[in-house]
Amino acid sequence: MKQYLLGIDIGTSACKVALFCRDGSVAALDGEGYEVYYPHPGWAEQNPEEWWEAVCTALRRMLKKSGVNPEEIAGIGVDGQSWSAIAIDKAGNVLANTPIWMDTRADRICTELNERLGEERIFAVAGNPMQPSYTTGKILWYQREMPQMYEKIDTILQSNSFIVYRLTGMLSQDKSQGYGLHCFNMREGVWDEALCKELGIPFDFLPDIYECDAIVGTVTKEAAARCGLAEGTPVVAGGLDAACGTLGAGVIHSGQTQEQGGQAGGMSICMDTYKADRRLILSCHVVPGHWLLQGGTTGGGGVMRWIERELAGTERAIAEESGRSTLEVLNDTAGAVPAGSDGVVFLPYMSGERSPIWDPNAKGVFYGLDFGKTRGHLVRAAMEGVAYSLRHNLETAKEAGVDVQVLRAMGGSANSWLWTQIKADITGKRIEAMASDTATTLGAAILAGVGTGVYRDYDEAVSCIRVRRVHEPNPENREVYDKNYKNYIGLYENLKDMMKN
Repeated sequence: MKQYLLGIDIGTSACKVALFCRDGSVAALDGEGYEVYYPHPGWAEQNPEEWWEAVCTALRRMLKKSGVNPEEIAGIGVDGQSWSAIAIDKAGNVLANTPIWMDTRADRICTELNERLGEERIFAVAGNPMQPSYTTGKILWYQREMPQMYEKIDTILQSNSFIVYRLTGMLSQDKSQGYGLHCFNMREGVWDEALCKELGIPFDFLPDIYECDAIVGTVTKEAAARCGLAEGTPVVAGGLDAACGTLGAGVIHSGQTQEQGGQAGGMSICMDTYKADRRLILSCHVVPGHWLLQGGTTGGGGVMRWIERELAGTERAIAEESGRSTLEVLNDTAGAVPAGSDGVVFLPYMSGERSPIWDPNAKGVFYGLDFGKTRGHLVRAAMEGVAYSLRHNLETAKEAGVDVQVLRAMGGSANSWLWTQIKADITGKRIEAMASDTATTLGAAILAGVGTGVYRDYDEAVSCIRVRRVHEPNPENREVYDKNYKNYIGLYENLKDMMKN
């Protein structure tokens, strides 16, 4: 039996590649960064060809350093960021940069669609509101603003299906990424051709839908030469990064919940029955027969990357001298400030905001500054602001009839003991930290393992996943966090009209 499974993750700031043994242990890993482009206010786009180049670079380097024989890889799974709109022509050429999940350029188009078709008509099929972050409006933006390019479109792909296409030459659409298009019937997991026509999206643009663990094709000779993999290696359809991270955290049964600490923040609650709420996000899980009720916020690990880039010169210098990461040093800076940041509150709406407020005009805000506040107050308030957004989504899910008590944390921010404890204190939930840096690639690899028969089923696949540490809410911090959370909610309510200008 072949020894390894490969997971490829197309994140917002970088790709990650990881080889796993059957027991879930990491045999080798690597990564490669790429740019996000912000050419205009409200725009955030990437070049999919830069993803592919990064994947090839990371794979070649990983295989060379590890000495692993590519022939020993049993299968490949690919996950990726949500809500891309990758336009390719008949020859497979990428026609333009793709707007990504942070992009809100289609705001006006979505408003027009809601008025023309009715929010109820769209929501009844898609289980999600028509908002500019999703794929639907971006396709129609191409139609309106780039008509010459639009005429050349043969297929629209998502981030993971684009990499699957580059690996195999096969066009596909996995079920978990279907939620980006409002002509995807969320209950049935199929395209709704009638609504597709009403929305104005050509049905021919949409690839065939596959289960996430279905083998789409195998690595071609050309792809093998580019990235160093073995020709003929099976590739499954893969799925949404949040859903694969949820799987990689061992969340496969109803009621289990993942807390996401990547570039974006939020949570994913596993359900075995359909339940939609306009304030939240609903997708199919990568595990067949299940859905994920998600809270998706633009403020997550990306907030700390911004803090590091713009405010953490001192911490970067200390990190370089000490051999520690800048995040570790920032933890020390924030840890010197008491819970509640002495009243400083941060709204983490750094690229508009998704659930539950759905406001593309929302802005990041620090409130409560005076001459007694330090950089440490800003850093801790930023961590707390992301945690308030998580609480906001969890409380919204409870109002929708889905209450959870335990969160399984994954993503880079789960490496921070302090930040994870802050989230536990603010939400009042027990948080179990998993293998934070590899949960998403592990989820993608598990899909390949189930699809190729390495694992009998998902229960067997996740049996090796272990909790690394546990964070219980500290009741001593509840009062100050409740007060600040009330201010957090009130700040947005009082500023949202001003944010439109």
